[in-house]
Amino acid sequence: MKLVSSTGRPRVTTPNEDRYLAVTAKRNRRSTASDLSRQLSSATDTTVSRQTVYRRLAHIGLYARRPVRCVPLTATHCRLRLAWSREHVLWTPQQWSCVMFSDESRFSLQSYSRRTFIWRAPGTRYHQENTIERHRYGGARWLVWGGIILGSRTDLHV
Repeated sequence: MKLVSSTGRPRVTTPNEDRYLAVTAKRNRRSTASDLSRQLSSATDTTVSRQTVYRRLAHIGLYARRPVRCVPLTATHCRLRLAWSREHVLWTPQQWSCVMFSDESRFSLQSYSRRTFIWRAPGTRYHQENTIERHRYGGARWLVWGGIILGSRTDLHV
C-alpha cells in the first residue's frame, strides 16, 4: 500500500523511516539534513532530499536552530552563586544602594558565521543539550567594562 500525503502526492518515506530520522536527529543534534539523508539512505535504501528531512523533522517539532553559547559554570560556581543570593535575599533598597555591579564583555573582531545548527523543539532553547560551551575568544578582540549602582552608572570603558 502506497502512502499519500495531504497534497495527493505519494510519500517518499514511511512512518518508520520518519521515526528513524527523528531518533537520529535527537541523538546527534549537530548533524545536518544532508547527513541525516545519507544515514537514512544507507540504513533503509530510501533516498530523500535534505528538504524532505527538514519537512519530516518539522512535522514532529524539530527545527534547525543556532545553539546557545555560554560560559561553562562549575558546580562550585553554582553553589557559591546560590549561597550569595540566599545571604542577600532580605536586603533593603538602602543596603543595595551601597553596592555596585560591574560586567565586562569581549567582542571578537574576527568574523564567525555561527553556522553550526542543532535540531531542537520550540521552547527548548536553554536546555543543556542545546547549548555549546565556549571557553575563550580566539583572535583580536575588544574588552568593554561598565558598572551600575542603584540610580547611577559608570562610564563605559573600552
